[in-house]
Amino acid sequence: MESIAITPQGNLLNYSHTEMIINVSVALIAGFFLSVVYRSTHKGLSYSQSFSQTIIFVTLIVAIVMMVIGGSLARAFALVGALSIIRFRTVLKDTKDMSYVFGALAVGMALGTSNYFLGSVGVISICGLAFVLNFMNFGAVYKSEFILRFRFQQSGDSKAYLETINELCKRSNLLHMEPSGDNQSLMLTYDIYLKDEATAKDLTKRMGGLPDVDEVVLIASKNDVDY
Repeated sequence: MESIAITPQGNLLNYSHTEMIINVSVALIAGFFLSVVYRSTHKGLSYSQSFSQTIIFVTLIVAIVMMVIGGSLARAFALVGALSIIRFRTVLKDTKDMSYVFGALAVGMALGTSNYFLGSVGVISICGLAFVLNFMNFGAVYKSEFILRFRFQQSGDSKAYLETINELCKRSNLLHMEPSGDNQSLMLTYDIYLKDEATAKDLTKRMGGLPDVDEVVLIASKNDVDY
């Protein structure tokens, strides 16, 4: 005969000790899996080890909260009041991180209420979608683009560097032009898309060899760049 957990106040919980252990264990595994997928598919410079661990905590804690609430409306309101005291001031740098938070919440709620099938389908769907979008590079305007920055001496001829860019790039757009303090040179920033046969090394070598060009920098834009 299964035992039923009883709180110190004598209120019955809707889950046996065995169910609680299973729910917590499955939620922990699901949270860990979500965290690994987040780390594997993350792009850009805003990766946070703390956020990766937070996904696991959120999945586990939400599962526990759902078991505490059970079918009691009074407990639900009590928990809402208690959690409203907590203030979260962390700003997510990557908007995609929010989807992992909601995913952890949804999976934790499902597993916390012993809906293992729904929780499993949710984890597989979220992780599968993350891998597919990452593989397709979905949403990117270009799959291979760079930001080219260099300093040009205004006493020279701009035709040389323009010919080099046009020769090695399928397209190029001037993004930024900043004159130096003495107005002797210009810091130019171009958004470029290299031709198939051209490489980043070829472009930097050619640009660096021009007489009126120096401080050549080539940055992989990775679809999201702040200028």
